[in-house]
Amino acid sequence: MTELILIRHGETDWNRELRFQGQVDVALNPLGHEQSRRLAERLAAERPVVDHLICSDLVRTRQTAQPSLQVLFPQACIETLTDSSLREQDFGVVDGMRVDDIKAAHADAWARWLRFDADSGMPGGETTRQFHTRVMGAVRRIAQQHAGKTVLVVTHGGVLDMIWRTAHGQGLAGPRQSDIPNAGLSRVRVDGDALQVLHWADTRHLADLPAQPVYDQARLLVR
Repeated sequence: MTELILIRHGETDWNRELRFQGQVDVALNPLGHEQSRRLAERLAAERPVVDHLICSDLVRTRQTAQPSLQVLFPQACIETLTDSSLREQDFGVVDGMRVDDIKAAHADAWARWLRFDADSGMPGGETTRQFHTRVMGAVRRIAQQHAGKTVLVVTHGGVLDMIWRTAHGQGLAGPRQSDIPNAGLSRVRVDGDALQVLHWADTRHLADLPAQPVYDQARLLVR
């Protein structure tokens, strides 16, 4: 068995604007840096057993991971610990766009998106099923490479959604059901093809910071 401590990257300005970030390289905003610092402080205080750290190669995850890396592995270099298979879903032509802009420029694509069909994606991007295959391949590979260890994984909201769905036997169709806050801390156990959520979306280290923007897919569906 392998345990994964899962972290979503800290906040960016595009999170605050509810843009589709996808695989665009967007840096953390000042609050995102503070969230990352708080996360590292928590890890420094709790000193969980962590054998390895790995993160998406996008800048917002690398910036989130850096303070924790300095606490856990002060001699390591973040550039050697990245994995592009942990990137966010590729949203194709709508990467970087706000919802209202997508509705105006790509009305048909937005209507298809709201069906939350596993085999549908934005033009030029990944379908949910393709994304899920990529993510779970990465999770299982990490678990095999670090069998019996604990790995800190810094990644993206969509990646965590795929992991949540798999662990709970939830299908790929339909809107997101789990809370996935920026810089939240979750923990799962991987045993072969089985995933077990040990705890999810812990944000005690962020308690006194401003409220986070929430990308609520169920609310979009109602609208």
